[in-house]
Amino acid sequence: MKLPLTLAIGDYETHRALKEGAAAPDGIDLTVLTDMDSSTRHWRFLRNREFDVAECSCSSYIIARDQGLPFRALPVFPHRRFRHGFVFINTTKGITKPTDLIGRKIGVKSFQVSAIHWMRGILESEYGVPHKSIDWYAEIDEDVEFVPPPDLKLTRLPHDKSVEAMLVTGELDAVIHSDFIEPFLAKDKRVARLFADHKAEEQAYFKKTGIFPIMHVVAIREDVIERAPWIAINLYRAFDKSKNLAMKRLENPRMVPLAWYREAWEEQQDVLGPDPWENGLTAQNTITLETLLRYSHEQGLTKRLLTLDEMFLDVSQGRKRGGFRV
Repeated sequence: MKLPLTLAIGDYETHRALKEGAAAPDGIDLTVLTDMDSSTRHWRFLRNREFDVAECSCSSYIIARDQGLPFRALPVFPHRRFRHGFVFINTTKGITKPTDLIGRKIGVKSFQVSAIHWMRGILESEYGVPHKSIDWYAEIDEDVEFVPPPDLKLTRLPHDKSVEAMLVTGELDAVIHSDFIEPFLAKDKRVARLFADHKAEEQAYFKKTGIFPIMHVVAIREDVIERAPWIAINLYRAFDKSKNLAMKRLENPRMVPLAWYREAWEEQQDVLGPDPWENGLTAQNTITLETLLRYSHEQGLTKRLLTLDEMFLDVSQGRKRGGFRV
């Protein structure tokens, strides 16, 4: 009898084979739940512990580990995204460059969101905008409760306030978000991107640092992994197989209804390399994750600087093992 597990995750192409069974994990009967947005999924997992396994905010997971909460993670990274294009400004405030954000009021969905966490760190380390120079306004509560450092200016907005509306009216000077905000999509002239050519900024950032920011990890409740420690390797292998099948499938431009899709695919390979979505603690992923761990400590989200060994389950099968036919 297979071990029944619930997996809450985004409905991504890279997990199609996992969900449909072509990359089913050995010995596991997965119930896959995809009908919820990211912030809801993270809350239900980290606060309520409703799922056995879940795609989870990387920054919130780091805080959970720092606080000793009962979660572990696989080195599987379902969601990555560059974030320069998600800094939005009010066009009447005279903001033309990153350092113009110093001393300003900036809205965020919540302080811990990985997208915002990454961009705070990037603004500070790459553009000279200290995160403590900003007045932060958060719209919703956090995935994991934490006590902000005393010198962090963080205000939790009342329920009837929206950072998007406050940006339009000028109550906020800027908003850093994990998604496209409605005023920007509606082409409201009062709202624009901080980085007009965000793609060029993101490519320059990758060329300099080698970082393609990781947003989410796959986390497991500790009681589940203690009960069946073998599921870590089996789940990891299934996730990796599913991703590899998706990448092979998506090489075919017929799969996507975009006129110049193949050109975009080739550009991604030229800029980011052959497998920018790689799992595991590879050299590039190690640089990326250690940068986020450092940002977490510098921004007061963790009491100490965590290590990757504390963050991730070991999914190795021993040196040179795993390749025999029988």
